[in-house]
Amino acid sequence: MFTGTYTAIVTPFKAGQLDEGALARLVRSQIRGGVDGIVPVGTTGESPTVDCEEHIRVIELAVRFAAGKIKVLAGTGANSTTEAIGLTLAAEKVGADGSLQVAPYYNKPTQEGLYQHFKAIAQNTRLPIILYSIPGRCGVEIAVPTVKRLAAACKNIIGIKEAGGSADRVSQLRAALGPKFEILCGDDSLTLPFMAVGAQGVISVASNVAPREVAAMVRAFAAGDVKQALQIHQKLYPLFKDLFIETNPVPVKAALALLGFIDEEYRLPLVRMSSANRTRLKASLKASGVLK
Repeated sequence: MFTGTYTAIVTPFKAGQLDEGALARLVRSQIRGGVDGIVPVGTTGESPTVDCEEHIRVIELAVRFAAGKIKVLAGTGANSTTEAIGLTLAAEKVGADGSLQVAPYYNKPTQEGLYQHFKAIAQNTRLPIILYSIPGRCGVEIAVPTVKRLAAACKNIIGIKEAGGSADRVSQLRAALGPKFEILCGDDSLTLPFMAVGAQGVISVASNVAPREVAAMVRAFAAGDVKQALQIHQKLYPLFKDLFIETNPVPVKAALALLGFIDEEYRLPLVRMSSANRTRLKASLKASGVLK
């Protein structure tokens, strides 16, 4: 259901408000680029700093602008189970195709706490759910046995975005969950290694600025054209790394501003990147052919 290339799309702001026109331009560029879907208001979409009304509005607009041409996997996770349920029900109401549920951050629940959290969300929605394990930002990993237990208990928990940096864990997930459970890479630079051991695509930051190239890389590898996929990977690899030279989504929003898609605006505590890093990012964009 959710395989291929999904763009963790940024949330554009202008004068402190959601820039709906810029969001429309971004979604249209993703459709033209051939991605399979978008993920609005994930961490890349600055979900911690949008309020509840804005959060739901971004999902609603993403669904409208996607117009059924690509899927919308809405970021509706939270470190409060009640809040996550509320956001997920709102996403279901406005027509999202699925929900991305990040592990609760900061409060560091036990594995039993994670199980009960995700189970409660799944039981309150008809949407298919992709779990999101990113221990580097959440302080806790969704353990493989917990993922297996959730998939067995909740038929609408159908996959996981894996951002722990380990291909070994992808192998463990595939062995434990079988061939139908969907595994998506959460790190652009690891997309091909992860797909080599069982992942079926990527939730990408880089595809904000290079949707056609990232989608082509994923399709080529899935079709068995490893040579073509590797060529694209090698061309984009410096950009994959430099889009994380500072805290995501600062570099990717800077890149989109350089490309003329959005105003470069963040909400505190995020701030503009340093001049040295901006120079390096601009060089990577030019070297990859994204910025002319």
